[in-house]
Amino acid sequence: MSSKDHLVIFDTTLRDGEQSPGATMTKAEKLRIAKALEKLRVDVIEAGFAIASQGDFEAVKLIAETVRESTICSLARALDKDIDRAAEAIRPAERGRIHTFIATSPIHMQHKLMMTPDEVVEQAVRSVKRAKSHIDDVEFSCEDAGRSELDFLCRIIEAAIDAGATTINIPDTVGYAIPEQFADTVRTLLNRIPNADKAIFSVHCHNDLGLAVANSLAAVTSGARQVECTINGLGERAGNASLEELVMAVRTRQDLFDVETRIDARHIVPASRLVSTITGFPVQPNKAIVGANAFAHESGIHQDGVLKHRETYEIMRAQDVGWHTNSLVLGKHSGRNAFRTRLLELGIQFETETELNEAFTRFKALADLKHEIFDEDLQAIASDTRQKEADGRFALVCMQVNSETGVIPRAQVTLMMDGKEHKMEAEGSGPVDATFTAIESLVDSGCNLQLYSVNAITSGTDAQGEVTVRLERGGRIVNGLGADTDIIIASAKAYIQALNLITAGAHRQHPQGADV
Repeated sequence: MSSKDHLVIFDTTLRDGEQSPGATMTKAEKLRIAKALEKLRVDVIEAGFAIASQGDFEAVKLIAETVRESTICSLARALDKDIDRAAEAIRPAERGRIHTFIATSPIHMQHKLMMTPDEVVEQAVRSVKRAKSHIDDVEFSCEDAGRSELDFLCRIIEAAIDAGATTINIPDTVGYAIPEQFADTVRTLLNRIPNADKAIFSVHCHNDLGLAVANSLAAVTSGARQVECTINGLGERAGNASLEELVMAVRTRQDLFDVETRIDARHIVPASRLVSTITGFPVQPNKAIVGANAFAHESGIHQDGVLKHRETYEIMRAQDVGWHTNSLVLGKHSGRNAFRTRLLELGIQFETETELNEAFTRFKALADLKHEIFDEDLQAIASDTRQKEADGRFALVCMQVNSETGVIPRAQVTLMMDGKEHKMEAEGSGPVDATFTAIESLVDSGCNLQLYSVNAITSGTDAQGEVTVRLERGGRIVNGLGADTDIIIASAKAYIQALNLITAGAHRQHPQGADV
């Protein structure tokens, strides 16, 4: 048996990750990601913020009912109504946790909470006790701990542990910390707080200065035994500490870290792809561990070294993090059962036979266009099918685009709008611009286009293109996603999906929103 400590991996992709502008997920999408996290063997899944909306509550409850191998957690402010709602949502879980928090930095207490330090301590204790009345596993977070005074942190943490908190989280909420300083903070808290041995100390680091992973690892060397992170580093502003980077750093440098995780790293890349596909946030090619170039070698010197002995330039094996799954899995002669089986292996399960049949039809059509069908293609087919089956005011019927050297591009688009077909032609500076102009002429949404991004799902000129369109209206931001071997069609699909989301009117409250 190993004598190393267990490092708890707390994934907050479904909560903090979803707070990325445009990354809001449906209940079904959250469940797909939760199942992928369970397969990854994540210890704790923060499934959402139950009081934020009815949709968030239902998603947390569904995950609690379905996932059995991970602890299911819901966030709650230090308020009775939040805590009671969180408890109700996680009640079906095999193992549940309530995660309650309150701000502890002078700037937050004075300007956001408008409370005295004594009032903050009193409310923290009351909230932990209330959570403890519902469940044994209670986590308490000192929001903006990275800018909090050490003496006050010691005081409020000691009181929270006395009240029953079993995990204490030290968040660098605004990404302000530097590794050496943050390590010293964690070390000091563990040494100075009399009852520190009665709780697991955790860290939750943001990446505003690009130091989230470094700060988290520094805290681990000082005694933190839980790290809070997200797939692909997804999260507010510049994001959170990346799960894949934390896990593989600990695994690769066992000479420095006296801890181990239970993560099955072979599922890291599939989980990364799933989150990227659902949120519409592409993974940059040079992203550590999961980027397309993470194990690619361009330099002749590097190539020569790797061919002679892999470890000359690779400190981990691509197969160990799941890159071996990037292989041909199906072709145009594959049957429905093989298609269904591979989808299940990828964690994709349709609610109805109609959806499965629609996806299989799309698969066959794609197989006629490209000879090699990869897992990424199947993920895109599944997402595209769900988007088509989902309710929405607008649907693409057909389109025709003319683009010729020296001639202004034109697009003719036919949309199904509220059950009736409408057609429009428009010009633009390019075929995509003409397409979007035609669509807008029909729907008159009043949206601002904030982002247009194209990403090849797989390699080759016959690859599907995955397009992300980010729209903003009245302060609400949504991402639309479309995939097709024709990039103009993919663009239209993405724009229309974004329009359906923004006109649906469903709004997910921010966890720190005053009106929640």
